[in-house]
Amino acid sequence: MVTKNLITGGSGFIGSHLAEALLARGEEVYVIDDLSTGSIENIDPFKKHDLFHYTIESITNEPMVAELVDRCDTIFHLAAAVGVKLIVDRPVETIETNIRGTEILLKQAAKKGKHVLLASTSEVYGKGSREKFREDDDMVLGPTTKSRWSYACSKAIDEFLALSYWKEGGLPVVIVRFFNTVGPRQVGSYGMVLPRFVQQALQGGPIVVYGDGSQSRCFAYVTDVVDAIITLTHTPEAQGRVFNLGSEEEVTILELAERVKAKAKSDAEITTIPYEEAYVAGFEDIHRRVPDLSRVREAIGYDPKYNLDQIIDKVISYFRSHHDLTSPKSRTR
Repeated sequence: MVTKNLITGGSGFIGSHLAEALLARGEEVYVIDDLSTGSIENIDPFKKHDLFHYTIESITNEPMVAELVDRCDTIFHLAAAVGVKLIVDRPVETIETNIRGTEILLKQAAKKGKHVLLASTSEVYGKGSREKFREDDDMVLGPTTKSRWSYACSKAIDEFLALSYWKEGGLPVVIVRFFNTVGPRQVGSYGMVLPRFVQQALQGGPIVVYGDGSQSRCFAYVTDVVDAIITLTHTPEAQGRVFNLGSEEEVTILELAERVKAKAKSDAEITTIPYEEAYVAGFEDIHRRVPDLSRVREAIGYDPKYNLDQIIDKVISYFRSHHDLTSPKSRTR
């Protein structure tokens, strides 16, 4: 019997890679996406596949979501407002999409006892300061007057709701907190730093670093992440638990810009601009964010295959082969 999967946000960056992986396993895939941040081009290669189906619609359309949930065995809930720039510019959309969409999805899944993988984010750790963030660390968020924190709050509520369904009704749900997943098909339009740097380097620059560049992050390759979430959904011991998912290879943003420039063999100048100019006055960024991966490593033997240099090479190769880098429309700040 063929396993049937529903991917919300399935035309997005991670969602389309997940669809590709599930189809390669011989599983059936249903996608729902409103294309607000995803792209139909991401799923174009799958449209002629007998086991692939897609619906262009919002996950706040409850009757449609109910029908799709009823058809499937496993639900990968990836649909969300994403990217720092989008979150700062459109906080209403962020809150409504993340909370209302998840509420509908979980309610429908609970009616039929479907397996759910809920995508969350490292943003829920907020301004906390740790050597490495563990899943049971406290959240430290900024004031409600700064929309920067609306995303973290909305995803935290998603987690609370999902875990409540697990505790009260036994809904088989797994939560993953992504730490900077990157790779082909990701774009820099919504604040994603690596594709933005690569695009700027290949276009001759400048490569623009927000702040002084001393802030650090860890970047995981999308196929490593996709393999992990598929495995987690088939691991009974993972149900009702939260898992960090990413890489522990830390790099400052300034160093990332330098490595992208070198690997792209670019003459682009690296410049810095204040956060206030990049986003809004009073914008707060997280200085350091490194995950503790002990839990996911213990649960499924998670071991990322790609290091940062390999990831940068793959993203550069993707942009060179898939984008017209001379077009003004392809330029990002």
